[in-house]
Amino acid sequence: MGFFNIFKKKKSEKIEEKKTEVLESEELLDENVEDKGDSHSEELIKAFERDVVQEIDTSKNEDESQSFFKRLKKGLSKTSDKLVGGIETIFLGKKEIDEDLLEELEELFVTSDVGVNTTLKIIDEVREEVSRKVLKNPEELKNSIKSKILNILSLDNSLKQVDEKPYVILVVGVNGVGKTTTIAKLAKMFKDNGLKTVLAAGDTFRAAAIDQLQVWADRVGVHLIKQKEGSDPAAVIYDAVVSAKSKGVDVLIADTAGRLHTKFNLMNELKKIVRVIKKEIPEAPHEILLVLDATSGQNAVNQAKIFSEAVGVTGIVLTKLDGTAKGGVIVGIVDELKIPVKFIGFGEKIDDLKPFNAQTFVDALFETNSRNVT
Repeated sequence: MGFFNIFKKKKSEKIEEKKTEVLESEELLDENVEDKGDSHSEELIKAFERDVVQEIDTSKNEDESQSFFKRLKKGLSKTSDKLVGGIETIFLGKKEIDEDLLEELEELFVTSDVGVNTTLKIIDEVREEVSRKVLKNPEELKNSIKSKILNILSLDNSLKQVDEKPYVILVVGVNGVGKTTTIAKLAKMFKDNGLKTVLAAGDTFRAAAIDQLQVWADRVGVHLIKQKEGSDPAAVIYDAVVSAKSKGVDVLIADTAGRLHTKFNLMNELKKIVRVIKKEIPEAPHEILLVLDATSGQNAVNQAKIFSEAVGVTGIVLTKLDGTAKGGVIVGIVDELKIPVKFIGFGEKIDDLKPFNAQTFVDALFETNSRNVT
């Protein structure tokens, strides 16, 4: 399950696993020192079959990783053309790093939605490295910028592990960012990893929000807990938590409203939802995921600040990366708010949402643009 190992193993389970490991190692030792005839041949065949299956699975995973990387590069192409392509344009014909070059980079970063504070931080660090002769040419500078962006994005983004079920995820964000489809994609990922998943329709005031979520729940094949339109969102989610506990559900993903133009009421509503969840499960919600639309640029920064101050966002889901040159905004958000990116989306298909990996993201961002620095 990897990224989706959200439940801690009980001590008894760990002991049983250790016993199995010991027994298997002893069996292998016995096979090496004595002839077991036909039974030994059968064991060798089984071992061979296991190796073949594992090799196929490994090959499949490698193929999937390569396919994902290609799709990610394509999704980041507009952002890469803007940011990395801009860097390489500035470097054309330059043999050394001077103040004019650094000022051009500073302007590029700001216009690429990296954010003023983060831009100044990166450029100041570069300027200091240049003064110490650590960086001597534009190619070294490009690698340094790539490394700094990677360092900023490399926050621990693992999902919190818990002892008891259900694992409660509260999804927040303004209307229009792709919250409903993100919830469906999350549900599919958890379900595909063998976890019994249920949705809760907490956006009870937006027209057709419940119906839209029901359509997605049906497509994914998970149950949706809902009430009639206009119901108290906190009551809906509380009932969902109680139901999920009683039915042994692994993961409960709760939708919420996103009317930012009534910011005060919305934030109070979200705080109330968090309180009623904690009445049933004190440690929950285990994750509060903020969905941000990459195309919104600096507006995404403001949204992140507002939601984080109100309910303590634990992770970001960045959507619509494939439709914008403003993907650089995530660098500034993570740097300023220290909130990790947990998932990224770059397409409309149900599988176009993946756990975020900083190294893969930065590699795709910098490798999409194929021009060479001269």
